Amino acid sequence: MFPLLVVLSGIVLIAGITLEDAEALLDEYGLLAVMVPTMVGMGGNLGAILSARLSTRFHLGTTELDPRDRDLWANILAILALAATVFTAQAVGAYIIGFVIGSSLGFGTLLFISLVSGMSLAVIAIIFSFAATYVSYQLGIDPDDTTIPIVTNVVDVFGMIIFIGVSGFVLGF
Repeated sequence: MFPLLVVLSGIVLIAGITLEDAEALLDEYGLLAVMVPTMVGMGGNLGAILSARLSTRFHLGTTELDPRDRDLWANILAILALAATVFTAQAVGAYIIGFVIGSSLGFGTLLFISLVSGMSLAVIAIIFSFAATYVSYQLGIDPDDTTIPIVTNVVDVFGMIIFIGVSGFVLGF
């Protein structure tokens, strides 16, 4: 696991660099900085939830990743529904904080940024959850040991890139 963790540590540095590069955007729209931890954290959590469910199904021998498997699709839809709920709540919370501190960002803007970024991140979390779980299982490595570090680190990086990209695009940065 040590080599994997070293590689993943290097990958997650990209998220930090992305955040540093967005300093001007976050300085002008400080409310976005409030949204960053939730965006990144929830993306990783969504991936971790799906990875754990897939890993359990592999251990029990109840899945072969067949595209016709209704249970797999139910898990995917559950993750997407959870993402829609959480990222809508994030926009509401950010708007309330913005209202209190006098932010110029409207609810529609915050909701759009949160949902586009969050749902995109959920799709990436789903893809990497499936890939990490399947590859680990095929290599004879316990997916319980590998999927969570892989998925959370990769989703952290994509979460920062997507969130900053969508925010910059919407706000004209």
